[in-house]
Amino acid sequence: MLPVAACLFALACTQSHADSVEARCDIYPAGDDHASRMLACRFSQRQGYVTITREDGVVYDLVPDPQRAGRYTDQDGQPVVRDDDLGDQGLIFRLAGESVYVYWSTAALQPTTDNPTAPFSTDDYDATTLLRCRGAQAADFGQCPAGILRMDGGEGSVVVLSPAGEQFTINFMRDYVNATNREVEATLQGDTWTITTGSGEVYEVPVAAIEGG
Repeated sequence: MLPVAACLFALACTQSHADSVEARCDIYPAGDDHASRMLACRFSQRQGYVTITREDGVVYDLVPDPQRAGRYTDQDGQPVVRDDDLGDQGLIFRLAGESVYVYWSTAALQPTTDNPTAPFSTDDYDATTLLRCRGAQAADFGQCPAGILRMDGGEGSVVVLSPAGEQFTINFMRDYVNATNREVEATLQGDTWTITTGSGEVYEVPVAAIEGG
């Protein structure tokens, strides 16, 4: 059976496939740019029917519209629109009174540990760090945990957990800088790379973090 994330986008999936996965749900009230809740949830799909079960007991039962892809009716008979803007990070379901952002990664739900760069550790990475970062709608910088994979010649990849709880990789190659799942603009000022994503997130990556000492 294909994983649920693959089934949603792969043409190979058929009506007979069914799957469910533990996920993270961010709840945005209609018209609000800030999530009111972030909590664990379970996403299930069978023959196009979608069920999202939140850990607080709220359940969304969505019946697909056979005539229009990405359109559903919820348990109250209200229209629901699926938005694929999260790419392979997850899905957005826009209901009448709120939007439910379903993320496949649950890393942001993990309890705080003695490791300030969790979920990254030197068991899996050459180094870990906290990067200065700013969300797309944020006015001030905060800190984002990151794991660093170093290569020869000063190249490397930095895996970041974004303020929104999405995990992605920034690749610092000799002739270019790019990222997985999103467009980025990279500028080098002194000994620090400033990475700006297409959605407006900003990350500051010291050259020393990439190259090591």
